[in-house]
Amino acid sequence: MVAAGRFAPGHLGELTQQVPFEMVDEALASTGRVQARVRDLPSRVVVYLLLAGALFAGAGYRQVWARLVAGLGGLAVAAPTSSALAQARRRVGAAPLQALFGLLAGPAAGAARWRGLLVCAVDGTTMFVPDSPANLGCYGRQSGSHGGSGYPMLRLVAVVACGTRTILGAVFGPYRAGELSYAPRLLTCLRPGMLLLADRNFAVAGLFRQIASTGADLLIRCKNGRALPATSCLPDGSWLTCCGPLTLRVLDAEITATLGGRTQHTGRYRLVTTLLDHRRHPALELVKLYHQRWQIETAYLELKSTILGGRVLRARTPAGIDQEAHALLVTYQALRLAIADATIGHPTTGPDRASFTIALQAAREQVIQAAGVIAAETIDLAGAIGRHILDNLLPARRLRVSPRAVKRPLSRYAYKSLRVDRRTYQATISIDILTNPPSP
Repeated sequence: MVAAGRFAPGHLGELTQQVPFEMVDEALASTGRVQARVRDLPSRVVVYLLLAGALFAGAGYRQVWARLVAGLGGLAVAAPTSSALAQARRRVGAAPLQALFGLLAGPAAGAARWRGLLVCAVDGTTMFVPDSPANLGCYGRQSGSHGGSGYPMLRLVAVVACGTRTILGAVFGPYRAGELSYAPRLLTCLRPGMLLLADRNFAVAGLFRQIASTGADLLIRCKNGRALPATSCLPDGSWLTCCGPLTLRVLDAEITATLGGRTQHTGRYRLVTTLLDHRRHPALELVKLYHQRWQIETAYLELKSTILGGRVLRARTPAGIDQEAHALLVTYQALRLAIADATIGHPTTGPDRASFTIALQAAREQVIQAAGVIAAETIDLAGAIGRHILDNLLPARRLRVSPRAVKRPLSRYAYKSLRVDRRTYQATISIDILTNPPSP
């Protein structure tokens, strides 16, 4: 079952239940992009075309349209040209996609919580855009001694809920602006009861104060040699320090990883946090919790490698890139919400064991079949996508594998033969909280 008449091609398969017609219509109405008359390509249909374009990143928009109508046998549907599809995308613009992302953004059920705090992470990444004069003037290239990047680049900075890896907020723009320039625009998605994890690039005093002003707590790594003199020492080895008007707690830890019972790697971490109570928030647990920050790196991998397949974005104008990037974020969020729905009723199966690749492939199949567009009377949170996920769960703990040689060189003529020696390591981690704070 799909929408009637000319709206029939406007769907996202089973993901339409995550992005329902009413939500898209609300985004269009709030941005004034509802069509003045019913066309062969109504605005709602164009929005779903853009979302499906993110699912099928390797196909042109005419091929994406063919997938949207493949399961609509017996219905009279339009056969628009490439020019008609381009005009329709320009007519709708980026504002409805941005509004739609605003409606979907937020933590899903099952997001990681630690001692009552919602754990989330902030970080940035880059994406390539087509090498057109308009994109080059807007976004710029990465400079370098070998001519810089081959394509212009945009910078994306997001806040992700750990566990479900849903996006709480995201901003993007020219590459030439750094992550710290975009980070303050994300503060509106922070609330009391959240704990924000970040790497050393975000260890800036001004940003500490801005995050604390939202009521959210922070746990951020800083440079080991940073001067943070102790105002008082705590029994667990951490100490308090002053950062302007803000009081922070500092944790120094030495982490040793023993691989295969033989090889050892030792590193030192210094973390700062606004969680000052050493009894309620022990130092050792905070150091272990910081490892959750890597989940935002996994989210970027899913976005750029799994969905896009490492491809450059399509649009050749900044307005088109704005539209396409928001469509990509909406589609990623819809997939992550579907994964959270599938795993919510399984206490031993968290979102970490759900394969994002399986979810993506299942969603593509549902689009082609035009299946599960409208929910049945009996509520099925898992659906077809969820059943594919639950039938193909990842191992609870994957073994660490280290390839000792390149398996697939960039040039087929570079080597006559390759010998690959793969070792599987079981890592043992030990953490020591250091108790030597600097003097005030």
